[in-house]
Amino acid sequence: MSEIDFTAAFQAITGNAPFPWQEALFARLTAGDPPPACNLPTGLGKTSVIPIWLIALATNPDNVPRRLVYVVNRRTVVDQATDEAEKVRKRLPDEPGLRDRLRALCASPDGVPLAISTLRGQFADNREWSADPSRPAIILGTVDMIGSRLLFSGYGLGFKTKPLHAGFLGQDALLVHDEAQLEPAFQDLLVAIKEEQDRCKEFRRFRVMELSATSRGTGVFGLSEEDRAVPEVDKRIHAKKILHLHLNDDEKKLADSLAELALQHKDANRAVLVFARTVEAVEKIAEKLRNGTREGRVETLTGTLRGKERDQLVKKPVFLRFLPGADTVGETVYLVCTSAGEVGVNISADDLVCDLSTFESMAQRFGRVNRFGTRDDTRVDVVHPKEFDENDEYQCRLKRTLALLRELNGDGSPEALANLDQTERLAAFSPPPAILPVSDILFDAWALTTIRDRLPGRPPVEPYLHGLSEQDPPQTQVAWREEVGLITGALLEQYKPEDLLEDYPLKPHEILRDRSDRVFKHLVSLAAEHPDELAWLLQQDGTVKHLALGVLASKEKKDQINSQTVILPPKVNGLKAGLLTGDPKDVADDVADEWLDEKGRQRRARLWDQEEVPDGMRLIRTFDTRPDAEEEEEEESDEGGGRKRFWYWYVRPGSADDDGSRTSRKAVAWGVHTDDVTRNAQSIVEKLPLTEGERRAIVIAASHHDRGKKRIVWQRGIGNPDPNNWLAKSGVGMKPIELTEYRHEFGSLLDVMDQPDFQKLDEQEQDLVLHLIAVHHGLGRPHFPSALAFDPEPKGKDVQAITAQLPQRFARLQRKYGRWGLAYLESLLRAADYAASANPSATLEDAR
Repeated sequence: MSEIDFTAAFQAITGNAPFPWQEALFARLTAGDPPPACNLPTGLGKTSVIPIWLIALATNPDNVPRRLVYVVNRRTVVDQATDEAEKVRKRLPDEPGLRDRLRALCASPDGVPLAISTLRGQFADNREWSADPSRPAIILGTVDMIGSRLLFSGYGLGFKTKPLHAGFLGQDALLVHDEAQLEPAFQDLLVAIKEEQDRCKEFRRFRVMELSATSRGTGVFGLSEEDRAVPEVDKRIHAKKILHLHLNDDEKKLADSLAELALQHKDANRAVLVFARTVEAVEKIAEKLRNGTREGRVETLTGTLRGKERDQLVKKPVFLRFLPGADTVGETVYLVCTSAGEVGVNISADDLVCDLSTFESMAQRFGRVNRFGTRDDTRVDVVHPKEFDENDEYQCRLKRTLALLRELNGDGSPEALANLDQTERLAAFSPPPAILPVSDILFDAWALTTIRDRLPGRPPVEPYLHGLSEQDPPQTQVAWREEVGLITGALLEQYKPEDLLEDYPLKPHEILRDRSDRVFKHLVSLAAEHPDELAWLLQQDGTVKHLALGVLASKEKKDQINSQTVILPPKVNGLKAGLLTGDPKDVADDVADEWLDEKGRQRRARLWDQEEVPDGMRLIRTFDTRPDAEEEEEEESDEGGGRKRFWYWYVRPGSADDDGSRTSRKAVAWGVHTDDVTRNAQSIVEKLPLTEGERRAIVIAASHHDRGKKRIVWQRGIGNPDPNNWLAKSGVGMKPIELTEYRHEFGSLLDVMDQPDFQKLDEQEQDLVLHLIAVHHGLGRPHFPSALAFDPEPKGKDVQAITAQLPQRFARLQRKYGRWGLAYLESLLRAADYAASANPSATLEDAR
């Protein structure tokens, strides 16, 4: 293939010629030497690290990781990184040289050779990025989403998928931490993970790059004099922002002062951004603006919005006025925000009104106004208090920030901010949190993902992601699900909430997040009306408590919701315009099924008996919600419009969270599935820099991973009417004949030992084969629970001895490959199996 011209390729997929710093970063990435920190002013295309990485990967894949993991501080509405990723993917076909080089890296030559998974929109939290480990991929997420997954503790993930995410995010990955100054604890954690991987000599690369416009450190990479000589750069770093400071001597009137300053623009045809530090202040300001302007000219953006409503905000006319390139003609509009609008939001207002915050926050706010230097009349109004509490560290830093703003003499441009004394700027940042140290012992404990119960010495990961800070009180997530109100009483023993959330996990669009004390206040209000309704309390370790709402809202146990997720039945209500209200008259809805793919199709659906199944979906669960009802009585009740009984859950295979181990749209023969998985594994390992022994072990594990399905009890369990006609997947209409706790991967572990190709391997390769087979559905890290460690047809094998060897083998291999390295190897087989389950090459129906 011909050489790639960086300048031409960059312009083709971004629409812009590269700045000098972008060319320099490309050279660093291509050489395998990514800078640990990039300090770049807002508005100069920091997110172009995405196309730079992609071109570098195509140019020198031996030096550049296959996955770019882009971490944003908060879940934003229109984050620049997502926009950049989608733009690059859309334009790849226009640059065939780059596209073909990327395609050559993929196990599958079909489709666009770039996977994307984001927090919102058509790529939201999909499986695309993990389906082909050799395929270049961009994964965008928050500190919580990415950080918890890196620590084998992914929020919203079941135990089966936790190691898969940890392996793919922590190996062969360049992790870019955007606005790292806002999350110093997470930045320290990333460095610690990298150092631990280096110490253990993990075999795939994990690189970390801090990206910031207002770093807490000095940084090692930034603008050069050559950059500053570029007219477009000069225009942006000197973007005019006329700063005015206003004294407020009554904190109770702060919202009034901010609203009055904002209303001075009401007849000026401007897009005005308003920032306040608290949700309460935002609500008051928005109300005053709505009363002082025409209807439909004010929107709010807070971190407390549910994901669905947050995603919808981008389509509203007011918000559209703040996007780059928007039509500037029209009435004045207002966007009132908390800090949720400070970071990663690709907006550019005409004017800014805000209260005083710490320096790094003020720099972010200034960066959301006249970002590209296209105006010469932008006004920034900052309202500050008269006095500061000298005994309060946060207040002291506000005072230092005010002193720095006064030094600007009315010039709020990026260049003016950058020219302030670095030491004084750092002293005006928000107080750093107490950062908890990690250790090899903690990493070991978090990696034991099969142990689902609480484990001594394995704390929740959340404090390690954010640190401990008085300025950041605990948060609680809230969602609404129908199953919470339906699966109650004895049904909770048959259908465990942990298992249901494993197959049908909470997705970002379902969840809102608010301060735990505010959530508790609203729960108390809801409990007053519905004290006996059950709620689920999903804890960070994945376990679920089912509690009456009255118990959940007990003042003696108010801290039990801190840093947890509360899942409510919709019947208790308490939701208005995407915000938790606590009012039982505000109708709440379950939006779990409103998770769509890039073609606008549902990725999953929960349906009752007579409802039509969307085309192409696969059944994963069947619920009998009234098992004591007589069948004849139920049929009459259904005809008469009575209560429904059978509930069916479906997923679209290409984006399912379950592993598809038993069900399929159509029945698949054992031999067909095994051949598909083996072929997929062979294609994947050929594209990755593995040793011959590792490749051989993975392919042999693939060819024997499902041998344990050749058991009469397993075939009867999937409803196979002819148990001797071995199936790998059941089809629609096959009902289980008998159910046991037998795990087919444990049976496969026994059977593979007799296979000639396995016996020819050396001891280390055999170790890897046995481990990969044992863990390919999430068990075996480090053991099989005693109830699952059996085989109905052991064929003379010593089951107890084989069971005892599992944790010993896990420990040996983890020492050899490292924690993330071993998880990565496991995930190669799991990806091959997942792809075969989603797209079988043949089915029994095809054969007929």
